[in-house]
Amino acid sequence: MFFYLIKRIGLSVAVIGLVVLMSFALLHLIPGDPATIALGPRASAETIDRFTEKMHLDEPVWRQFLIFAGNVVTGDLGEDVFSNRPVTQIIGENIGFTLALGAAGLGWAILVGIPLGCLAALRPNSALDRATGILSVGTIAVPSFVIAIWSLLLFAVTLRWLPAIGAGEPGNLPDQLAHLILPAFALGLGWVGYLSRMVRASLLEVMNEDYIRAANAFGLRPGRVIFGYALRVAILPTITLIGLGFGGLISSTVFAEVIFARPGLGKLLYDMVSARNFPVVQGAVLVTTGLYITFVLLSDLIIAWLDPRVRDAL
Repeated sequence: MFFYLIKRIGLSVAVIGLVVLMSFALLHLIPGDPATIALGPRASAETIDRFTEKMHLDEPVWRQFLIFAGNVVTGDLGEDVFSNRPVTQIIGENIGFTLALGAAGLGWAILVGIPLGCLAALRPNSALDRATGILSVGTIAVPSFVIAIWSLLLFAVTLRWLPAIGAGEPGNLPDQLAHLILPAFALGLGWVGYLSRMVRASLLEVMNEDYIRAANAFGLRPGRVIFGYALRVAILPTITLIGLGFGGLISSTVFAEVIFARPGLGKLLYDMVSARNFPVVQGAVLVTTGLYITFVLLSDLIIAWLDPRVRDAL
């Protein structure tokens, strides 16, 4: 397990290093002077010179990258172009909203998707299985931003059951939860289909194993066979999907946060791209990538801990 952990951490560090290189290269691939693009065409020559010196844009490209990479290693993501606030502080103020939204979206998808998959596996090719399959494909096919727009129009504008925009009043937990329902619903609906299909396929494969046939031969109830024995093995691929799903939801929250005007990394990234605030954009991209890699790493470690065959094969 220790060597498996070292391999996975080394691979994760390599991926983060590649993202650091790409985020730095994108700044220099954009046509035009980065200082002029960031500050706008109306900025004075003195302002552009100060920005150029501050961002080390007058240095050779290789030295700029070494400075940038060194700052990232030490946790220094630079300063906001306009407010001169540390980028880490700005990201820290928004990351909690994104994590809460991602956890809520994937959380309710897990609570609904896994039982649906189990029910479909209990009655393969039945009316319930077909209905679950149609529901799953339908939720997967519809983009999350379309679901967000329609849910906002229906539940917030037409029915007025839930608030439309914002994250709720600070310190008021019920109000914050009410503002979280619609974005989490729009974000997690597609993953209900993914999870239910994955659980169904895994369970049907495990149900053909010898030990499951033996349990059925002893007359155990189908529910006990599935939830007590088969699901323990069938859930392993789903754990990988959940890790990928949470990382993917963190990066796809930009649609929900923009549509529902919620604070978060997605909304921050959207605003900073529009404002050409490159230090904040680079910092948000690096943090989002780091979160994605972290959740995938955790899911891999959980699977390796539960299934020795995975770590022994590497």
